[in-house]
Amino acid sequence: MWKPRLIESARMKYLGIVEALEADIRSGQVSRGDRLPAQRAIAEALGVDLTTVTRAFNEARRRGLVAAQAGRGTFIAETRDGEAVDRVQPLVDLSMNIPPQPMDLDFRKIFPNSVAGVLGSPKGLLHLHYQESTGSEPDRLAAANWLGPRIEAVTSDRIVVTGGAQCALFAVCELLLNRGDVVAAGAMTYPGLKAVAIQKGFALEPLDMDDSGIVPDAFEGACRNLALKLLYVVPNIDNPTTATLPEDRRGALAAIARRHGVTIVEDDPYAPLRPDRTVSLAELAPDITWHIATLSKCATPALRVAYVVAPSATRALRLAGVLRATMLMAPPLMSALASRWISDGVLDEIARSIRAENTERQKLASSILGGLHFAADPHGHHLWLRLPDHWRAADFAEHADRAGVSIVPSSAFATVVHPIEAVRISLGIAPDRGDLEDGLTLLASLISQPSLGTKAVV
Repeated sequence: MWKPRLIESARMKYLGIVEALEADIRSGQVSRGDRLPAQRAIAEALGVDLTTVTRAFNEARRRGLVAAQAGRGTFIAETRDGEAVDRVQPLVDLSMNIPPQPMDLDFRKIFPNSVAGVLGSPKGLLHLHYQESTGSEPDRLAAANWLGPRIEAVTSDRIVVTGGAQCALFAVCELLLNRGDVVAAGAMTYPGLKAVAIQKGFALEPLDMDDSGIVPDAFEGACRNLALKLLYVVPNIDNPTTATLPEDRRGALAAIARRHGVTIVEDDPYAPLRPDRTVSLAELAPDITWHIATLSKCATPALRVAYVVAPSATRALRLAGVLRATMLMAPPLMSALASRWISDGVLDEIARSIRAENTERQKLASSILGGLHFAADPHGHHLWLRLPDHWRAADFAEHADRAGVSIVPSSAFATVVHPIEAVRISLGIAPDRGDLEDGLTLLASLISQPSLGTKAVV
């Protein structure tokens, strides 16, 4: 069986897995017909999230490297006359949850023009040097200006600039948690948190959720029965459920956390996409909340910039110490670019364009999937599709993949043993609405069919 590895120099992690597999096939370390480990086992071995491995499998299939056999698993593909026999049609990728690139935005012009502006400014070449692990003072001031409308009275000395939300989440957990600690999160939660839990060795305690997100009574019960250290929550357009916590529920969660001495990590990547302001947990309970705000979902993941608002300036410096030992600093040029976009209004313009494109894509999804049971936010770029009784999520995702559409089953997000049968469909990654329509139409057709190759529900 193939020993999972990845090539670190690859452009993206999932490509690193594919390139490593391809190299091992060519070198003879694995043979045609050999079975691959399960996707979850590969994710755990490499310390990556399950969606990365799923995307790698999809790409390996597209290249003809592997073949899936229903009910048996995935194998190194046999060849005939030097050609792989299991090649599939080009994949419609609806698995990666990234924002769309609206037609009225041309990043091929925005990026070079903005970078030239940064480097051409007085002392612009300093952005090519090392910087403090907290981020430069101008970048932290820009972040405070951007976050100010969402977090009242936020100051730059409480802000740390990091290289993306995942990096920020790991650093916060590294600072606050020890092996064996217990973290409460929704029964469905961000896979990046699950990856950090595996690396850090802390336990995840699932909390009941409804259409409005985490249920406060469930959190209260967990606090009474367990020595919880931390509550993790995505308050706006939750990933994957799309729920947005109502203001009264935010207040209840903050009050419970304070009463039981539990720290809150508020991961809030989608707030800039919502037109209405909702009070943040960092505003309700600033002394116990770590707020993470990334630009990946409201602009582009290419920036690799996120801001952490710490409960105090002292704790911000402690977080910077963790970052100094792991990644040293956020990318200075990208941080300066983000600050420029904040100051000249480009970031808000990008977020508005993405919001508008999301709205159109959600309308398209609703017109195609209208007869099905799904949750969505009109301004977000994913939806949460509940499956009918005859489908299991893993089987549906596998059949969709074989048909040419990549989606993510509920198991990737689950903190419970038996998750609900649902899949996340990301609307933003499709290059245009035509490709998105093709993918959604195929899914709508597939969901009405019997679940081939699976046991009947009893």
